Amino acid sequence: MLCFPFVLRAQTGKLSLTLEDAARLMNDRNPTLQIADKAVGMARGERQKLNAFWYPSINASGMYVHLSDRVEVRQPLDTYTQPAKEWIQTVLPDDRLITSILDQVGSYTLSMPIFQRNLTTLDANFSWPIFTGGKRLYATRIGNRMVDWAEVEQAETQAVLQTELVETYYALQLADRIMEVREQTYRSLQQHYDHALKLEANGLITKAERLFAEVNRQEAKREWETAQKEREVARQALCALLDMEGNDTDILPVSPLFMSEELPDSLYFKNLIPCTNYTIHQLQLEESMAENRLRISQSAYLPTIALIGKQTLYAHNLPRNLMPRTMIGVGFTWNLFDGLNREAEVRTARLAKESLALGKEKAKNTIGVLVQKLYTELQEAQEEAGTLQTTTTLSEELLRIRRKSFDEGMATSTEVVDAEVMLSKVRIAMLLAYYEFDVALATLCSVCGVPEMFWKFMKNL
Repeated sequence: MLCFPFVLRAQTGKLSLTLEDAARLMNDRNPTLQIADKAVGMARGERQKLNAFWYPSINASGMYVHLSDRVEVRQPLDTYTQPAKEWIQTVLPDDRLITSILDQVGSYTLSMPIFQRNLTTLDANFSWPIFTGGKRLYATRIGNRMVDWAEVEQAETQAVLQTELVETYYALQLADRIMEVREQTYRSLQQHYDHALKLEANGLITKAERLFAEVNRQEAKREWETAQKEREVARQALCALLDMEGNDTDILPVSPLFMSEELPDSLYFKNLIPCTNYTIHQLQLEESMAENRLRISQSAYLPTIALIGKQTLYAHNLPRNLMPRTMIGVGFTWNLFDGLNREAEVRTARLAKESLALGKEKAKNTIGVLVQKLYTELQEAQEEAGTLQTTTTLSEELLRIRRKSFDEGMATSTEVVDAEVMLSKVRIAMLLAYYEFDVALATLCSVCGVPEMFWKFMKNL
């Protein structure tokens, strides 16, 4: 609690909280914002995974093999003795001794082992793609757009929560003010009822007038009690949004309801939609990702070229002359025909991109209508507040006159009660006009993607 400029009133047990303090508290404690922060971190991790294709791949592999038979080279010796025997017979036609020896030697087979039956190797393998047809470049762009999309989603979440905060905070402020009006009306009608009892006892008013005052007094008390219950609901809603213990904390909203007379025209807000609206920005990022996916699918027509290498770190029973310890080279793969799968992927990616373009235009029109609706609500709230301001002054004057007339016996109890009820309704209508203006202004700034503008309007009063 010491991290925020809050004022805790020990005597009343209330926590005085401005709207700015509530916003800081919400930004630090609300779990929805924490989830959005995690989503940004996850998007950055996905981008790092896509960027990994730019780097070489190095891995180690090993094996132990037991062969059922030795790998060896077998060569019959008669291949060599037969030419010798033919030459001996040419030189010594009658020789039998040498010929018989050569025949005996030629009946054997020469066996030379190459690999033993037990083999062991430990290798380090290396692979580095040097040309992928642009896949790595487009994948990197997609990764960047994914992070941008998550950051826009985070900003939108914060803007939506700010609108919700304004709505709940001022709902509590409105409930406090309405409760005060209801209490003031009840106190006034209670006082009027006491006067009516005395006047009835003196025979100055009829019983019906006294009963009318009593009925309205009871109705005012019921409305006051209802306002107290509605205030408790609004308090719990604000505590839930701020992630505070609702049963132990009684928040006293300090920032009053306000109404700004200096608003830009509706065209100003509509011009912000293509530049700052969160939904439009996200659709633009998705369209960019779809464009890069289309290029990736088109790059499948090109070969992939990579540097490859292997270094044998340990070998047992593998002769160097048969199995070199170091190998390096260049290899490529080129898919020449895949059953028209590439054509289908290209067509699908192109349709996805066109669909997003159409969705973006539709979203602009829909958001434009919403902005106009919210701006109209602002104007209506301003006009209603201006009208009610005059009505409030007239109602207060009417109530003053009727109270004075009633005390002098020139007005009935019914007329005084009607004036009290009318003033109460006008005051509550004025508060509702201010509340609707503040909520509509916060929603409009959020929809246009400029939630910080709400604070400027609030501080420029």
